Amino acid sequence: MSLQPVRGTHDVLPEDGRRFRTVTEAGRMTAERYGYHEIATPILEFTEVFKRTLGDTSDIVTKEMYTFTDKGGEEVTLRPEGTAGVARALISGGLSQHLPLKFFYQGPMFRYERPQKGRLRQFHQIGVELLGVAEPLGDVEVIALGAAILSELGIAAKARLELNTLGNTRSRAVYREVLVEYLSRHRDALSQDSLIRLERNPLRILDSKDPGDRAVIAEAPGFGESLDAESTEFFAAVCAGLDALGIAYGLNSRLVRGLDYYCHTAFEFTTDALGAQGAIIAGGRYDGLISTMGGPETAGVGWAAGIERLALLLDGETEPARPIAVIPLGAAAETAALPLAERLRRGGFSVDLGYRGNLKRRMNRANKINARAAVIIGDDELAQNSATLRDLDSGEQTLVPLDALDGRLASIV
Repeated sequence: MSLQPVRGTHDVLPEDGRRFRTVTEAGRMTAERYGYHEIATPILEFTEVFKRTLGDTSDIVTKEMYTFTDKGGEEVTLRPEGTAGVARALISGGLSQHLPLKFFYQGPMFRYERPQKGRLRQFHQIGVELLGVAEPLGDVEVIALGAAILSELGIAAKARLELNTLGNTRSRAVYREVLVEYLSRHRDALSQDSLIRLERNPLRILDSKDPGDRAVIAEAPGFGESLDAESTEFFAAVCAGLDALGIAYGLNSRLVRGLDYYCHTAFEFTTDALGAQGAIIAGGRYDGLISTMGGPETAGVGWAAGIERLALLLDGETEPARPIAVIPLGAAAETAALPLAERLRRGGFSVDLGYRGNLKRRMNRANKINARAAVIIGDDELAQNSATLRDLDSGEQTLVPLDALDGRLASIV
């Protein structure tokens, strides 16, 4: 067996790592401006957490989760998404008394899916959850936060916002009856999984990825005709809030969520730049989630975004900080270079201290790592308590006293 990454996983090398950090730091920084603070939940959760939140008949639970029994006999799962862990943390940590709560999260997720561009079996997400806010303003805020992150990354022009309403619980019950009647007339075209869901939870069929199911769903009635006045007013308030912020959106009646605890707003930021898998941020309101898991009735709305997919949309290369090359020549200079390099690093400079070689070899390395300047120390420089500072862009070099070196470097870096 050749030593390769497991299918659907990959090594995040420095260039990818810089792009990942660009996305993550933009997300974290922007979320903090909106009052959201970072939460980190375990990668491993008891499997029941996801069966309760995602539904034990969902594709994710039945086909895509990495589930195993640990050495203690407990059934655990590598998290396939972030919301369930945050909801579990709210319940197990007794956080309901502190509502409303605003969380930002980031980290790896795992799903056994067919690998494709921007979608892997181990993938990374950023996401936000707003808990304890039942008003439409909460939906507006999390959507605006998503739009702000796309702007911060410089990719807002590549994305468009799609919006739909799923209505309240009463409206969904009405729609459920309409949907069952429609799907029952097309039983012969449904997959075996969807036939089972038709009896247990027909709304889950709306999430099916089966091509035959998708063809049937494409002609299914939408939520619109089943909405009551409260649902219509809620969605109108969300749209009015987005209009007030100047956030453009399009209505998409096929944008749905199949689980019963979802309600009201569903939304996605999509792009044409990544092929068929167009969603880069997806979210919605889930007022019934916490109670489904055994917690108190708690309103919730949030979204998740794939870091890999956002990183693919970034323009240009993400260059690392250009370092300072410290180049000692001779045994005495080698001894003096170590504390000098450490001093510069603690002063905030990125410093590369070569390990071996003559001046030519060390200068070649400085050019290879795209160093901004070289600090050269030999016996002559040591005798004058100075260093030769060479600007590697202009080629100019000067003798600089060691106690003035930090200031001179700051002026050119």
